[in-house]
Amino acid sequence: MSTTVIVVIDGFGVGAMPDAGTLRPGDLSADTCGHVLDHCRTALGRPLRLPALGELGLGLIHPHPDLARRTGRPVAAGRAALGYPGADTFAGHQTMMGADFSRVTVATLAGHLDEVSGALKAAGHLVEPLREQPLLLVDGAVLVHDNLEADPGINWNASGRLDELSFDGILAIARTVRAVAPVARVIAVGGHADGPLATYVRDGDGGTVGLDTPATGFYRNGGLQVRHLGVDLDHTRQLPDIAAHAGLPVTLVGKAADILACEAAVRRPAVATGEVLEHTLAAVRGGEGGLVVANVQETDLAGHQQDTGRYGSVLEQVDAGLAELTGLLNGPGDRLIVTADHGNDPTIGHAYHSREYVPVLIHRPDAAGIELLPDAATLADVGATAAAALGLDAGALTTGATLLGAPSGHGAEPH
Repeated sequence: MSTTVIVVIDGFGVGAMPDAGTLRPGDLSADTCGHVLDHCRTALGRPLRLPALGELGLGLIHPHPDLARRTGRPVAAGRAALGYPGADTFAGHQTMMGADFSRVTVATLAGHLDEVSGALKAAGHLVEPLREQPLLLVDGAVLVHDNLEADPGINWNASGRLDELSFDGILAIARTVRAVAPVARVIAVGGHADGPLATYVRDGDGGTVGLDTPATGFYRNGGLQVRHLGVDLDHTRQLPDIAAHAGLPVTLVGKAADILACEAAVRRPAVATGEVLEHTLAAVRGGEGGLVVANVQETDLAGHQQDTGRYGSVLEQVDAGLAELTGLLNGPGDRLIVTADHGNDPTIGHAYHSREYVPVLIHRPDAAGIELLPDAATLADVGATAAAALGLDAGALTTGATLLGAPSGHGAEPH
């Protein structure tokens, strides 16, 4: 049985999309890949060591002098536009798995305070405004607020200190908010902060008000717990469910285990890059074939922290893992697809995601040569391509078109 592995390097953009400056004009200069390479060459006195990404064709789609312009592997390489508004991890992964997220509801919490407050009170919670700002303090411990790390109005958060309330308690509040929220995602976040959360509340873009999560220390103090509560989707028309219903093993690793739905999937949640890579490699070494979807989150965290050096260090760690994966995926029909969900340029001057094209790098050991792919219109094309590689009907996905023909011996039709 063939194996298809999708590795999502979270926040790894390869250059601004034409509409990247709609919200923030400066984002037209976004280039996560290029700017990380530039910074690390200066800071380290050497180029980043990314031989596996080079062999997978990254230099074929990004004209940076530190990236090789040739490869000896029979890869297919191109870029994908996001195919959904803004730049968001949840919407990116759902789109990649075949959902149509081209229209999502954009709303700030300020326009729904009464509705959210009423639902929380009906559930037995104490709810009060915080300093007359448009966010809610629940049970004196959890802030319900606009997410400041994505574009305004796409996500809301329920954030709490684990010293004050268990993550289950935070999650229960988030679930109540999810039941009435019109936005694509409500995120439950628990962690260890450097001080009271109210200290880190600030104004964001587009009239948003929320918690400056990177400033709290949640990302650096250890123990971070996150659960992503998304809008209702027809998950039966997304890649993991389609693969599972066809009898294929499905493994979801890292953040993918938190945000993708598939009851039959083996889930391996992890944040540390080493753990994500080891879980991914273990799934392939198991030899059962099927679908593996893994998310490397620490690149995105480095972007939010505007820590270019950390971003480069994580990229080198990812590259080593990709080298091992390509060594394992050599059977007929095996595929390794390396991509991203959006950009997160740590040099852009803010902690938001950046709306960038993302790489689509496909290791295909049974192919005859190198193929340069045209820009894909949506990340859903990645899911459709993976479906075809597994011999599944790509047309069963809600949306998406295959970027390659099906491997030899597979009969999937393009959608």
